[in-house]
Amino acid sequence: MENTTAFAKDRSNVKVKDNVNVELNRLGITLIGVPSLLIACWAVASLFSGMISSGGPANLVLKFFVAING
Repeated sequence: MENTTAFAKDRSNVKVKDNVNVELNRLGITLIGVPSLLIACWAVASLFSGMISSGGPANLVLKFFVAING
């Protein structure tokens, strides 16, 4: 009878380099970008509302200058 030995070598040298700065940059961009997008949408909606209530784009600009100059 012959004795045999089997060796299994696992050569997984996986190096995962999570850069904390990259993750913090993504978080920062998200935290600044989402509110900025919401504010921009609010501003566009306000401009459309003002344009509708004033009677059109020309009247909106005219009433804007009247409000500034008095």
